[in-house]
Amino acid sequence: MKALFIGGSGVISSACVRRAADDGFDVTVLNRGRSTTRPLPAGVRELRADVRDLPAVRDALAEETFDVVADFLAFTPAHVRAAVETFAGRTGQYVFISSASAYQTPPARLPITESTPLRNPFWGYSRNKIAAEDVLVGEYREDGFPATIVRPSHTYDATMVPLPGGWTTVERMRRGAEVVVPGDGTSLWVLTHNSDFAAGFTGLLGATSAIGEAFHITSHEVLTWNQIYTLMAEAAGVEPRLVHVASEAIAAADPELGASLLGDKAHSVIFDNAKVRRLVPDFSAKVPFARGAREIVDWYDADPARRAVDEDTDRLLDALVAAYRPRSL
Repeated sequence: MKALFIGGSGVISSACVRRAADDGFDVTVLNRGRSTTRPLPAGVRELRADVRDLPAVRDALAEETFDVVADFLAFTPAHVRAAVETFAGRTGQYVFISSASAYQTPPARLPITESTPLRNPFWGYSRNKIAAEDVLVGEYREDGFPATIVRPSHTYDATMVPLPGGWTTVERMRRGAEVVVPGDGTSLWVLTHNSDFAAGFTGLLGATSAIGEAFHITSHEVLTWNQIYTLMAEAAGVEPRLVHVASEAIAAADPELGASLLGDKAHSVIFDNAKVRRLVPDFSAKVPFARGAREIVDWYDADPARRAVDEDTDRLLDALVAAYRPRSL
């Protein structure tokens, strides 16, 4: 089965490319350049083009057709319309990577299923994904464009610290400084290792019963943010000093960080993965975050250059801690 991946070096896409190649797909990756952090597996063909340059994309693809096109680089309705124009009649399935942050935020009920309404008034990124999904649903209904929508939630690999502040937060833990936890730390969250996501994702590729449908793919492990910070600290070999700060206060201090909190991470989530398991019966998340946190620390510790502290982030966290540290600390 011939599969084209648009993008293949990101946290999610790299794992999906690797899994598809391992599963015997004939994989081609279209992107702008080669990644040194997540190189392509041996045997994967690479085509070079900027996906926003449609003539260059068409030149790179020539007259080739694919059984599956998986698009990890579409973020807006315009991106999706361009993909429909490019791949209509050239693929048996177009898989759009949306986002679980498109679901109703905050959710009215848990667990979240694929029938949960789509609405996010807090984050433009999520609204663009919703609007892109609307384009694909219309194309499928009107013209039979073979679209499948996949919604990842918070997916990570060894190179990505899934905490606000990234590796800077871990370095603060190691030097004994307080770190900022959004809210009171008791809201529920789901972190998914990219290899687990890839196992569910590749099972949908080429599945005719997935066409016209939407799926989320997440871990089954549900943790509080306090637990997530504690597991990250344990992997780093330290005890965390947590300062709880309302997400609204963080947003006031840093609107960009605040948008991703208020539009996603500040609200409890639990996902029901029954739908993807009906099509991919063997899908089961196998990597608990305790193991994933150790992978992250090992990756950063392997090269001192990776452990750089972002000074702006460090100053922001210092200011939040100073403003909201309990007086007893």
